[in-house]
Amino acid sequence: MPEGDTVLQTARRLDAALAGRVLTVFDLRVPRFATADLTGRSVLGVSSRGKHLLTRFEGGLTLHSHLRMDGAWRVYGPGERRRGGPDHQIRAVLGNRERTAVGYRLPVLELLRTRDETRVVGHLGPDLLGADWDPDTALRNLLADPGRRIGDALLDQRNLAGIGNVYMCELCFMARATPWLPVGELEPPVPTLLVSTAKQLLEANRDRPMRTTTRATAALAAGGSRDRLFVYGRAGRPCLRCGTLIRTAERDDRPTYWCPRCQSGPTS
Repeated sequence: MPEGDTVLQTARRLDAALAGRVLTVFDLRVPRFATADLTGRSVLGVSSRGKHLLTRFEGGLTLHSHLRMDGAWRVYGPGERRRGGPDHQIRAVLGNRERTAVGYRLPVLELLRTRDETRVVGHLGPDLLGADWDPDTALRNLLADPGRRIGDALLDQRNLAGIGNVYMCELCFMARATPWLPVGELEPPVPTLLVSTAKQLLEANRDRPMRTTTRATAALAAGGSRDRLFVYGRAGRPCLRCGTLIRTAERDDRPTYWCPRCQSGPTS
């Protein structure tokens, strides 16, 4: 599931394949930009902002994309078989003589002036993996609405950018609170620890091919467990901390996982 660490890794792969090279292929398969043609222009670079990807071209243009739940970018060499999905799922093709980047199932894809990037990412809170990271601002944002559920506050990219459903469930477990508990009911210093732990987890996973929270740091390790995650995707399996069976529920069309013994608070 694409979260801040996954999107950063995607940006790195795209940047390595495209930056500093002249486009020989530029194909956006969305009606609004289907006639756009940037072949002959150089790619200046690719960067991530929270869960957003920004590919910048000479001439002051930026391609903004967002993976959401199912989107993906794949990079291929000359003649390499494309394995990202069927052709009808392709939304973008950016290529040069050495590499071709193909965007599949991209729900957000738009070409805009680079000077207008704030229109699509200016609303975001501090980026957990970005140069603008500010834990104090992130904490203030998180606590701005004390009655809001923790899970909703963590997933709101306007508070802090980069947390998705996996990290939300894992962070709530580490805070020993259910995702439905109002954030204002967290006792100090738990909110501060939530912010610092979120940063710690994404930093620990930014270079990992497989995300883990149980082995992200020694302080958070789960006693030699082979499980990569504490609760996410573990419904019906024993909690790594207490042995109680992990529960799951659908929440806003996304699965939420928690331990009914380790985590206190409402369950809906």
